[in-house]
Amino acid sequence: MTYLVTGGAGFIGSHIASHLCSKGAKVTILDNFSTGKLDNLEGLRVRLVDGDIRDPAAVAEATKGVDTVFHQAALCSVSRSMKEPAPTHDNNVTGTLTMLEGCRKASVRRFVMASSSSVYGDSRTSPKHERLQPHPLSPYAASKLMGELYCQLYWKAYGLETVALRYFNVFGPRQDPESEYAAVIPRFIQATLNGHRPQIYGDGSQTRDFTFVRDVVSANMAAAESSRAAGQVMNVACGERWSLLELLDRLQLILDNRLEPEFQSRRAGDVLHSRADISKARRMIGFNPQTPFEEGLGITAEWYARQVFDEQPGMLRPAPHQSPLSMNGHR
Repeated sequence: MTYLVTGGAGFIGSHIASHLCSKGAKVTILDNFSTGKLDNLEGLRVRLVDGDIRDPAAVAEATKGVDTVFHQAALCSVSRSMKEPAPTHDNNVTGTLTMLEGCRKASVRRFVMASSSSVYGDSRTSPKHERLQPHPLSPYAASKLMGELYCQLYWKAYGLETVALRYFNVFGPRQDPESEYAAVIPRFIQATLNGHRPQIYGDGSQTRDFTFVRDVVSANMAAAESSRAAGQVMNVACGERWSLLELLDRLQLILDNRLEPEFQSRRAGDVLHSRADISKARRMIGFNPQTPFEEGLGITAEWYARQVFDEQPGMLRPAPHQSPLSMNGHR
């Protein structure tokens, strides 16, 4: 089969592309490189379309002969969406609609979309399950919910098999720590490696269901093939909850550098607590996360240490109750 990965030069997209290439699949990548990096594709044999998901011509070129699309391209920032709602809508809603229409015209079989746990907002129900009424707190969350609705429409109206996966705080190698809107784990790692006090927005008691990128790739592969997945929306996570203070404590233990955090005001649109119920994904696609949180942290921290200080594998402390970790095979 032939696959298309939108945003394939980005963090999650490049991991999906790498996995597909390792299986000998034919892979096309559509990316405008606004945030993606060519370095993320090093060593991969892919067909590259340098273009935008909002451009029907680029989408038509990228979807030629494609069986399955993994739609990862998006502006992925709650805080940026609060400052700039229109570009978030344009990229995430118009871009997704343009992709769906292109897939319909190209007779693509299945379309797997990256959605977000942010659609739940601050619902007090824990863990979050897919039957909850969505309550977006940011334009980013609203844009992901609208993408889900368009996916379901294209399944019901046109027969395009769509699946929306609500990711919960994905982390791992290749996540960009340099962006103003970088996710918390690469920001904490970069600050600690450079001897700077990590910044926490809020008091650090907010909790997240952190999910290692390797498990997210597995969920995408399962969603692409399961006969039960078409038209569904489901959570992808580990079903655990860690506070930002607990996260920082474990990272600093792995990195062997204790620095007091610097607390900042809570950011608008941020959700306080997030934990997933993954029973639907287990039932529908056989999803079963395999990477314990602390193991994933060790793999991720060591990858960043190699980028920043050219450390050798195994130089960092193992996480508690884990054996020493090597980055071999995880770049």
